[in-house]
Amino acid sequence: MTDKKKKYYWIKIFVKYGIPSMVVLPFFAITLCVLLASQGVWGPLPDFKELENPETNLATEILSADNKLLGKYFYENRTHIEYDELSSDLINALIATEDERFFNHSGIDFIALFRVLKGVLTGNSNLGGGSTITQQLAKMFFSKRPSSKIERIQQKFKEWIIAVRIERKYSKQEIIAMYLNRFDFLNLAVGIKSAAKIYFNTSPDQLTVEQSATLIGMAKNPSLYNPLKRPEKTTVRRNIVLNQMVKNKYLKEEERDSLSTLPIILKYNKVDHNEGSATYFREHLRGFMSDWVENREKETGEKYNIYRDGLKIYTTIESRMQKYAEESVKTHIQSLQKKFYSHWEGFETAPYDTSWRQGQIDTLILIPAIKRSERYRKLKNKKLDEKEILAIFNTPIPMSVFSWQGRVDTIISPLDSIKYYNYFLHSGLISIEPNSGHIKAWVGGINHRQFKYDHVKDGKRQVGSTFKPFLYATAIDQFKYSPCLQIPNVQVIFEKEKWRLDADYIPQNANKKYGGELTLTEGLAQSKNTISAYLMKQVGPRKVINLARKMGVTSYLPAVPSLCLGTAEISLFEMTGAYSTFANAGIYLEPLFVSRIEDRNGVVLEQFTSTPKEVLSEEKNYIMTKLLQGVVISGSGQRLRWKYNLRNPIAGKTGTTQNHSDGWFIGFVPDLVTGVWTGADNRSVRFREIHLGQGAEMALPIWANYMIKLYEDPNITVSKDEFKFPENGVSVPINCNEIKELETEEEF
Repeated sequence: MTDKKKKYYWIKIFVKYGIPSMVVLPFFAITLCVLLASQGVWGPLPDFKELENPETNLATEILSADNKLLGKYFYENRTHIEYDELSSDLINALIATEDERFFNHSGIDFIALFRVLKGVLTGNSNLGGGSTITQQLAKMFFSKRPSSKIERIQQKFKEWIIAVRIERKYSKQEIIAMYLNRFDFLNLAVGIKSAAKIYFNTSPDQLTVEQSATLIGMAKNPSLYNPLKRPEKTTVRRNIVLNQMVKNKYLKEEERDSLSTLPIILKYNKVDHNEGSATYFREHLRGFMSDWVENREKETGEKYNIYRDGLKIYTTIESRMQKYAEESVKTHIQSLQKKFYSHWEGFETAPYDTSWRQGQIDTLILIPAIKRSERYRKLKNKKLDEKEILAIFNTPIPMSVFSWQGRVDTIISPLDSIKYYNYFLHSGLISIEPNSGHIKAWVGGINHRQFKYDHVKDGKRQVGSTFKPFLYATAIDQFKYSPCLQIPNVQVIFEKEKWRLDADYIPQNANKKYGGELTLTEGLAQSKNTISAYLMKQVGPRKVINLARKMGVTSYLPAVPSLCLGTAEISLFEMTGAYSTFANAGIYLEPLFVSRIEDRNGVVLEQFTSTPKEVLSEEKNYIMTKLLQGVVISGSGQRLRWKYNLRNPIAGKTGTTQNHSDGWFIGFVPDLVTGVWTGADNRSVRFREIHLGQGAEMALPIWANYMIKLYEDPNITVSKDEFKFPENGVSVPINCNEIKELETEEEF
């Protein structure tokens, strides 16, 4: 055979066998690799059980009574969402950008693969990727990142197998929802529902075209296209998505041209348990749920986990009422704080009582505060002695401190920061629907990031005159007194031998004035201690304590005569819950803050209700309500009428404690009871005069402003009606003015 013939021979052989082999062998190799991967030669694949029930950490959602999201508990801030909850623009942007033939393939897009191969052979990297949405979803099942190219190739074949299995098992709509539910958009936004809320403060079904394009643009590389850190790059990427939507006929060119010129406008909501609405309530709820999961198990025998099981906690909090409560506390305390600074300006021992000496302040206030601090504990763990620790506490360092105008960066010593924070006034508010026991608003303090202590549930302070209604109610329950009963305004002596005291106890009126007679209505309205002492002597402390217990007060109550003046320390939660009895015709309902708990599939795990307990008869309770209305009409609560123009029927009681360290007001209308406490964390920090430190000045304005906001909101219904008159009437006189008129007529 000549050389020429040999050459043609080998060409024929190559054409006949070589070229087909070059085409077939890659497919054979690919088929072999797929077979090896499917048989687990390169490691196990996620099984069908995991595909059907993917192990995702779903955030537990906290929902208000009006179905608003208050917050979440999570390892990952992920919340499941269904396909029909996604906007069409979001779906169109995803398909146009990530997988144009999504509805036409079965998990693997071979046209796209050939395009990728062409790009590799020609060196053109702009021809696009080959991964389908389903393959990208399959990739999310692999937690371990490949450490080499070989491992990456092996994983790619596994992704193909999983993608095909997913396509067989799920509809296209379900796959889109699964993909968007699992994608991590950074900044604690795992899943499209979290991303829509965190970046744009909206829901997936309300996302606009440009918002949808921004989020889908992040899918290529969320770190690179992070709108918080790289807005310019993210805008460019968003516009590429808009171009793809035009190319695939999901968007008109003129719309694209208009939207492309817009900047990315974020409404960023930082995910932080210190931020947002009802922060103190959410933290209390966390403790409640931690106890709840300890006593509940799944069908598998496992305990629920509030950080990954995607529970839904339906609370009784009403989001708008919560907002108004927070605003009312903030507005008043901010104003009161200015008065407080001005009040103490120029005083060397400010803001402590002027009778204190500096040595007492150091020994009794500042040194204990140092030893309670986290900084002190850490320094102690380092084996530093007291002298070294005090030197550190007196050394100025850079520090960011809270102020009502925002965080302030300064240089200050830790000791001076303690002095600085001791100056702040605090407050708590809780609002309860009396006929259900549902808590509608909960404000535990002025700033949860800086001040963690919850003044609704955790704080217990002297309650002052707000305790007196329990005493009056006990006397009325025992003797069915009329509000018009006349009692001498004279000092009452509790003899030490009879009452087992160290000395005779003789309560005094705040103004030290005595003489004449006062009705029960006048005694409570003017908060006369002489009248309270008289009633305490009639009924005794034990009966008062028993009634308070029936009304939900669980704190320690000393069985001593001074209890009649409110010397006990009780939480705002207990006090307001107890006053709900008066607003609910004498029926006590334990306050509730959770209505039901559901699992991730909407199955109700538990519903919560409160069992009614009759404490006072309808008639006797109505007498108490009339007495408490007298406080607002002619007593310490009068400013609700003349200053705040709240002229509808309101009952309530102010309270001011010893040295006016605490200011209280608990008031109610027929369908809402709200309690407010105001004071400083340290009880030695207070106004010097009672006209500034009384409950009517410190707490009542918060209550008034809160109620005004509720009445002004057309979407909130709060009663302005009269309190319900008992069906069987009242057998004692309740209108004291009518009695006086009759007595006057008889004289003539």
